[in-house]
Parts: sequence; structure tokens; C-alpha cells
Amino acid sequence: MADYLTLLVGMGLVTYLPRWIPLHYLSRRSLPDWFVQWLELIPAAILSALLLPVLVLGEGPRHIDFLRPELWVALPTFAFAWRTRSLGGTVVVGMLLFWLSEKVAVLWFT
Repeated sequence: MADYLTLLVGMGLVTYLPRWIPLHYLSRRSLPDWFVQWLELIPAAILSALLLPVLVLGEGPRHIDFLRPELWVALPTFAFAWRTRSLGGTVVVGMLLFWLSEKVAVLWFT
């Protein structure tokens, strides 16, 4: 039991400290405008890095497939998100479009 508690506390510290130290240090300082603008780009860069391979890479390595249904569902979903800025609405629209694309694919290929 003590091993699990030590493990839990250790994992908490390893997770908490790398986030708390920069936040604590930078919250007391005024950051340059260029740095703040650069920081604002990080979420979009991370989202792009996570989504692009899923949307355009096919089955094999280095195989780009622009006909993947995920890509064609993502495009109107991104447009909806851009226009409305609604996270919940975007999730619902994406799920609905993906469900519809599967139904259309079943009807089309059977």
C-alpha cells in the first residue's frame, strides 16, 4: 500500500511541478508582446500536428490519401467551428457528419 501511495505522490509531483514552476515564475513578470503572440499560436500548431496525419495519411507509410472520409467530414466541421466558435456545436456537427458519411458509404458501396 505504501508503494502505491509513493507512486501516486511521485506521479502527481512529476505532473504538477513542470506546470506550476513556469506559471509561478511567469505570472509575476510582464512578457513581451511578440512572446505573447507566439504563445497564442501554440494551440493551433498542436491541433494541426495531431489532426493532419489522421486526416490525410492512408494505410501505408508515407501514403497520402485525400479521399479519406475523415478529411471530408473535418472540412465542414472546421468551417462550422470557425464561424460559430462553439465547442459543443462543433462536436455535435462533427459527430453527425461522420455518422452520415458512414451511412452514405454503406449505401454507396453496397
